[in-house]
Amino acid sequence: MGSTKTHKKKKESFGSKLLRYVGRFFLWLFLTFLVLLAGAYVFFYYINKGPSEHFRDLFVTSAMESSAGGILAQIYLSDEEIEEIRTRNQVQEFSDVTDPTLVHVLAAEHPDMPETPAGPDTPADDTPVLSEDPDGDGIEIHEIHGPMYSGKMMIVYDPSRVHVSAISEFTHSGGGWTLAQHVKNSGAVAGINGGKYEDASGLGIGGWPEGLVISNGELRMGDPGGTYGVYGFTNDNVLVVGNMTGAQALSMGVRDAVTFGPALIINGKSAGYQGIGSGLNPRTAIGQRADGAVLLLVIEGRKTSSLGAAMSDLIEVMQEYGAVNAANLDGGMSSSMIYNDEMIVSNCQLRDERRMPTAFVVYPQ
Repeated sequence: MGSTKTHKKKKESFGSKLLRYVGRFFLWLFLTFLVLLAGAYVFFYYINKGPSEHFRDLFVTSAMESSAGGILAQIYLSDEEIEEIRTRNQVQEFSDVTDPTLVHVLAAEHPDMPETPAGPDTPADDTPVLSEDPDGDGIEIHEIHGPMYSGKMMIVYDPSRVHVSAISEFTHSGGGWTLAQHVKNSGAVAGINGGKYEDASGLGIGGWPEGLVISNGELRMGDPGGTYGVYGFTNDNVLVVGNMTGAQALSMGVRDAVTFGPALIINGKSAGYQGIGSGLNPRTAIGQRADGAVLLLVIEGRKTSSLGAAMSDLIEVMQEYGAVNAANLDGGMSSSMIYNDEMIVSNCQLRDERRMPTAFVVYPQ
């Protein structure tokens, strides 16, 4: 009679079990990542190559204005295709420059008498109409809402209070100031982000402005013979908008200015635009009414509650508030507004508050 042998299954060690479960988890994680990656590729392929030309143009122009988001269009489209789309949807450049005589700076002449916004009740002879200023600070804040965006408009009655804050030293290796630091270091009560600066792939540290910077009448950045988009205030507290050399700006008496653009309104005439007039993004703009009051506009973007605004939207809002001159400033994650130590508009969600070399700040009365 043959003997029967029994074999006991070797008990699996805890370490082996752990390795097996960890391996399964990472395999699941890897496969999930591949599925999401494939889904994202198909999704953006459909946007860039799909049947809707309007939606494609909106996406491409929005992505290409972002420091890092352009790759989502460049993967699918050639440089020539992207350039053709951007050319077809843009604000047209002005050749004009602000005529300072069109702006009557009544607020500077009567700082204790804030005026009402321009409107149908404004007298034809430009006589100032006094309005109530409940907290007495000469500043109004208005909520702004559009089909795809929301933000805030700050109206500063006295334009002599609005200046450019600039960091102490411009350097490629050093960082700029946050908007809160610009406001605090200037002794200001409010502020918005300012001009263009070095920001490769959205990772700039805000220490080096691009274009022109004039602060307190001093040319801090730019060549006197170089031509720039100049957006800032003269010694007569008139907002100047247009292309000129650094020397021309100083000869006009420009006391505070930065570069970005494009110009939105010059001498009461709005810029023309083609197609959608650029994509939807966070935006910052500055303008001035005929009575001298300064308009500071910041739009939120890249959020489910506010996708952002196009340049054409900025023009419409500025016209609604009576701007005779207006210009686009730096946008994207830099777009922000502070009022009485509170950040009332912010677009920086992915990392700490953006650092920048310049800002427009509002001094106390």
